[in-house]
Amino acid sequence: MKHNFFKVLNQDGKARTGLLKTKHGQVETPVFMPVGTLGTVKGVFPRDLKDIDVQIILGNTYHLMLRPGEELISEMGGLQKFMNWDRPILTDSGGFQIWSLSKLRIIDQDGVTFSSHIDGKKFRLTPEISVTVQKKLNANITMVLDECTTHPSTYMESKKSLELSLNWARKCKEVYEEREGFGLFAIIQGGMYKDLRKNSCENLIDMNFDGYAIGGLSVGEKHSEMIDIVSFTSEFLPVEKPRYLMGVGRPVDIFKSVEKGIDMFDCVLPTRFGRTGRAFTLNGELNLRNSKFSNDERPLDNNLNCFASKEFSRSYIHHLTKTNEILSSMILSLHNVAFYQKMMSDIRTSIKNKNYKELMNSYLKNHKFYEKT
Repeated sequence: MKHNFFKVLNQDGKARTGLLKTKHGQVETPVFMPVGTLGTVKGVFPRDLKDIDVQIILGNTYHLMLRPGEELISEMGGLQKFMNWDRPILTDSGGFQIWSLSKLRIIDQDGVTFSSHIDGKKFRLTPEISVTVQKKLNANITMVLDECTTHPSTYMESKKSLELSLNWARKCKEVYEEREGFGLFAIIQGGMYKDLRKNSCENLIDMNFDGYAIGGLSVGEKHSEMIDIVSFTSEFLPVEKPRYLMGVGRPVDIFKSVEKGIDMFDCVLPTRFGRTGRAFTLNGELNLRNSKFSNDERPLDNNLNCFASKEFSRSYIHHLTKTNEILSSMILSLHNVAFYQKMMSDIRTSIKNKNYKELMNSYLKNHKFYEKT
C-alpha cells in the first residue's frame, strides 16, 4: 500500500479532501463507513449500498472469527465475495470488544483471552492472531490490535494501557505482510491525557503505518472533551497519511472533526436509529413512532438519491414502525445511510469550494444532534 495509497487533494483550513486507493477501489475522503459487523450492514442489501454510492464498509474480526470463522470466509474467497460486496472493507481488530466485553475477557501482555459471548468457550486473540485473521478475511485495511482505554481512567491506568497498545502495535507491524492495495492502520490511545496522546503518536509514527486512527473516544466523554483530544492529536499526525476517528459518530461530531483534519469515520448510529424508528433529515431527526406522522403523506426526503427516502410516505413508515414490521427497519436504515452519504458528499464539495464552515453552520443550525458540552 506504499505506492500512492493516499493523496490529499483539497484543503479549506484544516479540513481536507483526499483519495484512498485500495485493491477493491478508490475511496473519496472525508468518508463515512457504515458498520457491517457480521459481514452485513444490518437490514440493507449490498446492492442498495452501492446504489447510494457507499464506497467502503466495516467488518469485525472478533465477531467474524467466532461466526462463521475466518477459515470458511477465506475458503469462500474473502469477505467481499462471501457477502457479495466488491468494494473496499476495513476490519476492526477486536480491540473494541476488549472494552465492550470487559466482563468476558482477561488481558495479559501477549493478548487477551475471551469467553465467547455466544457459548462461553474460551478463545485467544493476540496481535499476531488478529492480523492473520484479518488477512484471511481479505480486509483492505487491517487495524492493529489495541486496548480501548476505559473512561474515566486515571493517568497511570491510561499510561499502562497505552504501553500495552504500543507493544501490540509493534507486534502487528512485525507480522503484517505488505501487499499492494492493502494497508495496516495504527490506533492512537492515551485516554484523556494529552501528553500520553502525543507519546502514542510519536511512537506509532516511528513505526511507519499506512494510516493512523484515533481510538478510545466516544466511550462516555463529553462532546467538547472528544473534540479537544481530536484537535490536539491530529496536530501530530502525518499530513500525507489518512486519519480515522473510530466509532464516531453523530453529524455534529463528524463536522467538528473534519474541521480538525479527520478523513474517515464509522458508527452504528444510522442503522441503529433505523431499527428504532428514527430518521435523519436536513431539518433534524424524525421519530416515526410519533402519532403526528400517522396521516403524513410526505416522503422522508425527496432530495436524497435513495428510493427508500423518496418512495414511501411517512404515514406508511409510521404504520410499519408501530406494528414492528421488518420493512420499517430496512427503509429507515437505508434512508439514514443515504443521509450520511449525502452529508459526506456535501462536505467534500464544500471543502473543494472553500466554504466548509458555511456548510457546517447550515447543517448544524437545523440539527438537534444531542450536542453535549
